[in-house]
Amino acid sequence: MHPAIHLHPDVAAALRDGEPVVALESTIIAHGMPYPQNVATARAVEEIVRSNGAIPATIAIIKGKCTVGLTDEELDYFGQAKDILKVSLRDMSYVISQQLYGATTVAATMRIAAMAGIPIFVTGGIGGVHRGAETSMDISADLTEMEHTNVAVVSAGVKSILDIGLTLEYLETLMWP
Repeated sequence: MHPAIHLHPDVAAALRDGEPVVALESTIIAHGMPYPQNVATARAVEEIVRSNGAIPATIAIIKGKCTVGLTDEELDYFGQAKDILKVSLRDMSYVISQQLYGATTVAATMRIAAMAGIPIFVTGGIGGVHRGAETSMDISADLTEMEHTNVAVVSAGVKSILDIGLTLEYLETLMWP
């Protein structure tokens, strides 16, 4: 296991025993919803995963460690703290090197899940091509990470504030010859 990764004991046991594990992101907890709905939602999603026979592994960065599977106390902290950084791929090395707290985006969660050996990741919505990208080139790292990381992403789709048509076109260009 990579030295920058810390596995919750339940996640470690499931991976060791070949049981199903589902990765979950933490940005929605720290930045997407108000407290206490954010923590209640995270716990509800984890319970859905458990009730369907898998071990949930909510992923975040805690004091510079890529943490795979949060405790109840850690979920509460991420739901209430104001010093949690939103971490995508470009931010990971800084947050890890400075031993900070970070809530992982889709791209960062995928990368950490792959490093931990988790092949399935569930999220509400993925990032994509932003409106006006033909001049700004504003394209989410979520899309390029999907091309390079061997993790299946189960999602409701692309976030509705994005250019959905261009996102689909971009995905077709990246992933299908």
